[in-house]
Amino acid sequence: MTNNDILRRLRYALNINDSQVAELIARTGRKTTADEVINWMKREDESGYTELTSILFCRFLDGLIIDRRGPHPSGQQPQPLEFLSNNEILKKLRIALELQADDMVAIFQRAEFVVAKAELSAFFRRPEHRNYRKCPEQVLKKFIKGLSTKV
Repeated sequence: MTNNDILRRLRYALNINDSQVAELIARTGRKTTADEVINWMKREDESGYTELTSILFCRFLDGLIIDRRGPHPSGQQPQPLEFLSNNEILKKLRIALELQADDMVAIFQRAEFVVAKAELSAFFRRPEHRNYRKCPEQVLKKFIKGLSTKV
């Protein structure tokens, strides 16, 4: 799944439009137009398609966090990551939506997908930790699907 695919799914799940996506990215200090967002939403085979970089997608997720939870108490803007793993995406969504483990398990259940709390916590550990586990693409898809049924 590409960043464009994930953004398309999140946009639907969170019920936000192109201009709102641009506003979220602008909250991180990067000006974005609705036309740019429209090109990110296009399919790969459509003319005008533009690939959404990990840095811009990270800015979208950071903007979502700022929009939902407010700016960081230190007042600093988060630096976008050059590479976003599924674990990072899931973590940023959890932070933005202020979800606890029980909330996330309930979202997965809405998508008819069973995830234990222990398995879920393994996704949020540091990669060096012995109990760290990479988040498979299927888990991220099911989370977004469950999220769309919640909203």
